[in-house]
This record gives sequence, C-alpha cells and structure tokens, in this order.
Amino acid sequence: MSTLDATRAELALVVLYLNKAEARDKICRAIQYGSKFLSDGQPGTAQNVDKSTSLARKVFRLFKFVNDLHALISPVPQGTPLPLVLLGKSKNALLSTFLFLDQVVWLGRSGIYKNKERAELLGRISLFCWMGSSVCSTLVELGELGRLSTSMKKLEKELKDSDKHKNEQYQAKLKKSNERSLALVKSAMDIVVAVGLLQLAPKKVTPRVTGAFGFVTSLISCYQLIFGWYLH
Repeated sequence: MSTLDATRAELALVVLYLNKAEARDKICRAIQYGSKFLSDGQPGTAQNVDKSTSLARKVFRLFKFVNDLHALISPVPQGTPLPLVLLGKSKNALLSTFLFLDQVVWLGRSGIYKNKERAELLGRISLFCWMGSSVCSTLVELGELGRLSTSMKKLEKELKDSDKHKNEQYQAKLKKSNERSLALVKSAMDIVVAVGLLQLAPKKVTPRVTGAFGFVTSLISCYQLIFGWYLH
C-alpha cells in the first residue's frame, strides 16, 4: 500500500468517526472544559468559548434521553446481582431525566422557553440527576470489577501452572477489567465535575479544577468511542 493509499484509509476512518454525533459531542465537550480550565471562571475569550460550546452541545443531545429510557426497560444480563441491577437502572433513569431536562435548558437559553427562573431551576435539577447517575455508575463499576476479580482468581486456580497470558478466556476478562477500570475513573471524575458545576464546594472545586477534570473525562469518552467503534 502506498503512502497516499494509507493516508486515504486513515482519513476515511477519521471521517467515519466524526460522522457520529456522539463523537462530535465529546470533542466539543473537550473544547468546553478545556476553555473552562483556561478561563478559571474569569470573563474573556476562553469563557465565551466555554459558554457557546456548552450551548452548541445541547443540540447534539436532542432526544438522546430515549437511549437511556430504552436501557431502563431493557432486560439485564442473566446472573447480575440485584444490587447492581438496581444501581444500573437508577443510573439509566437519572441520566435519562438529566438529558430530558437539558432540552428545557436549551429552550430557555435559546429564548424559546420564556420562564428563565424555571429553566435555571430545571437546569440545576438536571445537574443533580447527572451527578446521581455518575455516583450510580461508579458503584456499578466497582461491583463489576469485584465480580471480575473473583472470576479471574478462580480461573487462575483452574489454570494452575499453565500460562494464563496465553489463555483466551483469561485475556478477555483482563481486557474487560481494564475497560471497567477506565470507566470507573471517568465516572468518579465526573462526580467532581458535577460538584464543580453545581458549586457545592466552590473553594475546593474551582472552575479550573472542574475544567481539568472535565477535559480528562472528555478525552476518556473520545477514547471509549474509538475503542467501541473499532471493536464493532
């Protein structure tokens, strides 16, 4: 394959990735929180970019609440412990509510919905829902990692002296464990971002801290999208 053909193939993959609304949303999210980090809450170009990108992202999320609503009523994998089922469904319910209320916030900021006070209140409620979903997600990932760890230890005993790194089942579990560890880091950091956006601890979680954590979680989301898309 020539250099030109290789470049064309790589650009084709980039085009396919960017054609996904979710991918564009996460890239815009990285820009938004990167700008928040640079502005540190102070007026200027960076803060203007933060605000304008935040508003633009809401368009990408139109009717996205349907995804989590579908997940809420979908059956769970057989054998999943009841506490993890309840946490997972709570996460879906809270995230769906956040995304639905976020549409009202967009209508308010666009001037379509005239009641600004109510729009701001609903926006704050939506952020609490997002923080709650992040807490549920963190607990789910901790629980699933615990289950994976137990399963891997059991498999190690069965393999005994054989090379576990050559065992396909063990490698699949290890890969899944790494994925869930990354998801755990992301959801835990998102809790901090939510605390910052709600200004629950303004002295500790400043706009700069919120921006830094949000930027990192945005990059993780971009990676997860690439990884998931590549696998499928």
